[in-house]
Amino acid sequence: MNTNQTDSRIRPFRIEIPETGVDDLRSRLQNARFADPLPVDDRSTGIPSAELRDLVTRWAQHDWRATEERLNALPQIITNIDGQNIHAVHVRSPHPDATPLLLMHGWPGSFLEFEGLIGPLTDPVAHGGDASDAFDIVIPSHPGFGFSMPLVGTDWGRGDIAVVMLELMTRLGYERFVVQGGDVGAGVAPEMARLAPERVIGVHANGSLGTFLGELDEETAASLKPVEHDRLRRVSEFMQKEFGYIAIQSTRPGLIGAMLADSPVAQFAWILDKFQEWTHPAEKPAAEIVGERFLFENASLYWFTSSGGTSAYVAYAQDAEWGAQPESSGVPTAVIVFAHDVGLRFAEEKTNNIVRWTDVEGRGGHFAALEEPEMLVSDVRAFIRELR
Repeated sequence: MNTNQTDSRIRPFRIEIPETGVDDLRSRLQNARFADPLPVDDRSTGIPSAELRDLVTRWAQHDWRATEERLNALPQIITNIDGQNIHAVHVRSPHPDATPLLLMHGWPGSFLEFEGLIGPLTDPVAHGGDASDAFDIVIPSHPGFGFSMPLVGTDWGRGDIAVVMLELMTRLGYERFVVQGGDVGAGVAPEMARLAPERVIGVHANGSLGTFLGELDEETAASLKPVEHDRLRRVSEFMQKEFGYIAIQSTRPGLIGAMLADSPVAQFAWILDKFQEWTHPAEKPAAEIVGERFLFENASLYWFTSSGGTSAYVAYAQDAEWGAQPESSGVPTAVIVFAHDVGLRFAEEKTNNIVRWTDVEGRGGHFAALEEPEMLVSDVRAFIRELR
């Protein structure tokens, strides 16, 4: 990993994990110590022991060098912004009038989520589309994630990340652009629009923009659609049954970092649990939905960069005032909500200029770029066409 904390230029980047690091990971996986199964050994308590053992065995056989070769075929850059290294994939379209598009991932994902979208977005003609739908693509790794390491400074709220991403787009030569994101990225995208509404052409998010819901009055509750009542129910269930990981990561990210930096099995299980819970349908193994290769490569990325703790710190240990309602930027905003996600239009409209809203029932989960890539690309294209 060729990083430099003082050089603010845009520099080419190649992934170069030392052979000792690759050998160490394989050795740890092959010699992993597993706990005895709990009396209740199913997904209600985590990853079932037999499933975890089986996946770890196959991860130990994964060819990381093949992964490096494939990823290094993508044009990657790194730059230092106020002391923070920022890594990104930057792919220009072959079409001269392409619209710049920033794609931002979330936790526990990475820039790898968007790899499959690069071709259709940058070269739509080669994928059966129209040249007018072409984009120049920038896919950054958030501070504290992947190769945007080491994490520098203490203030990494969504607005702080937005400042860095605006500077990244400036350095890449893009004055105006579209921003798309899910999870953490969906929270950062509208902050970029608030900071620079004259630069952000449009905001597109999958899931939720992160607006604080608050208490519902009787009139609002009575006006909700069945799908919205179902999302509220699932939010309540999440707070009761799944909130534990947020409580830990937001209050003790250093402890999480210490554990995950020393055990690749712990890192894998911690991540896989969320992919299992947040993909759709819930009863189907996440490995079948997003693919084993992605799970192994994504976990390897977290492992090789020791970013389990820093990603937790950035994603959840933020100082934003709970319940604060920001002003709308006025920037046109589109949201697509797949079956697993819980975005609510009436809530998001309070703080965003929603001009397009798409509810998808029965398909897709939290990781839209992996689960429903064609539908996500189509929705982004349609949104930008409407803006034109």
